[in-house]
Amino acid sequence: MGKGIAYLVAMIAGVIVVGWVAISLLHALLGALTYLIVGALVVGGGIYLYGRAKRAVAPGTRTQRRIEAATKTYRMRNR
Repeated sequence: MGKGIAYLVAMIAGVIVVGWVAISLLHALLGALTYLIVGALVVGGGIYLYGRAKRAVAPGTRTQRRIEAATKTYRMRNR
């Protein structure tokens, strides 16, 4: 009888330990995955914004013409 109780307690303790290790490992993997996803979103957003800014100041755009006009006016004023 005592041996059966010892095996039962050992099995319960083993299940608890294995469950604790599995939850800790899952938590670590999900945490790392979350950091990777957030990092990818930040980098992707930066690339997207850089591309939009680059296209906005491309030759022939209204913004580029305004910059060129302002530069020309500044140079004429400071002769």
